[in-house]
Amino acid sequence: MSNAELKHIRIFTPSVGESYAQLSSRAPKTCKAIWDALPIESRVNRWGDEIYFSIDLDIEAENQMEVVEKGDLGYWPPGKAFCIFFGLTPISSENEIRAASPVNVFGHLLSDPEVFKKTKDGEKIRIEQG
Repeated sequence: MSNAELKHIRIFTPSVGESYAQLSSRAPKTCKAIWDALPIESRVNRWGDEIYFSIDLDIEAENQMEVVEKGDLGYWPPGKAFCIFFGLTPISSENEIRAASPVNVFGHLLSDPEVFKKTKDGEKIRIEQG
């Protein structure tokens, strides 16, 4: 198990409260860049059952995926955005959770992803080591 797999992050929004996620070794450069940038504060955008928010990082494509799992965390290079997938997006087909375009999947929620259905556009979000 790599060091990235042992790292946990805390995600906080007023509507959800605290959630936790574990970083994975699937995209080690992405994990390191995000971990080193914490804490991150931003405002969320909703896109179906995905929230995303800009972060001040320019990370290259790394082991990208377009179809992701519920609870996956992704970095979307075109928008320099941190994404949390908790259900179907506007371009999903059947039961596939599909990103707008390929993302670097770098972690997974440890708690129920469905709680993020409570988040609203413009809501504050804070990500920190935890």
